Amino acid sequence: MLVTESSVPRPHGANEDFAISGPTTAVVLDGAGMAPGMESGCRHGVAWYVEQLGARVHAEAARQVSPPLAECLAAAIESTARLHRHTCSVDDPLSPSATVAITRVRDDAFEWLVLGDCTVLIDVGGTVQVHSDDRLAHVAPEARQFLSTRTPGTPERQQAHEALVHEERTRRNTPGGYWVAAADPTAAHEALTGTEKASHTRRAALLTDGAARLVTTFHQTDWAGCLDLLSDYGPDHVIRRVREAEKSDPDLSRWPRSKQHDDATVSYVRP
Repeated sequence: MLVTESSVPRPHGANEDFAISGPTTAVVLDGAGMAPGMESGCRHGVAWYVEQLGARVHAEAARQVSPPLAECLAAAIESTARLHRHTCSVDDPLSPSATVAITRVRDDAFEWLVLGDCTVLIDVGGTVQVHSDDRLAHVAPEARQFLSTRTPGTPERQQAHEALVHEERTRRNTPGGYWVAAADPTAAHEALTGTEKASHTRRAALLTDGAARLVTTFHQTDWAGCLDLLSDYGPDHVIRRVREAEKSDPDLSRWPRSKQHDDATVSYVRP
């Protein structure tokens, strides 16, 4: 398996995305950032959490004899929680969490997993499959709508962002809410998973929602076109296109979104 990856933080921010890959396995995580001024309940922070979790997920999934991807993710969530449970409020709804995408090749099986709103694209014989978990988008619709009506950079928008985060987090890892990697390993079994024949898989990609904006928010191309851009020009080019669109709409009026910039990460995979 050949992997080309790029992970770029939002301007003037720490990168709360994470990517790691090896000969058989690629992993991408998108840490759930906080509204400025909010406390997460973890002394280490979101960037630390995604690095620790990402390394453990990869180590679990890349072992020669390894269980299904959901079990690998569950083990990694549990071991990461143990790592800082004695110092941090890991069960607090505001504690760090992450969405996750994984692909793995074993023999002729191309396995994939998505937990949360990361996206996995798979080109199987010329047909592009799109796998993402949109349950978060259906949580707190009124708070989300109210945020979109507040002017960027104002105290009112800051307060609306905090209110949205609080409401979303009360629904985190609960039935009828949404599921992400945090401290509860059972969330891993809510992930979307599947398997294709590796011999039929031409190419694939793992994207955080900050990189997927090129398609989902800015509508600069479709998913097949995104794979073509990755194939022809690589992940850096796709992320550069995202940044250009973000900068062209500083007041969030053309393309409404919660923040101007987001961390953006892409892993492009050739099985």
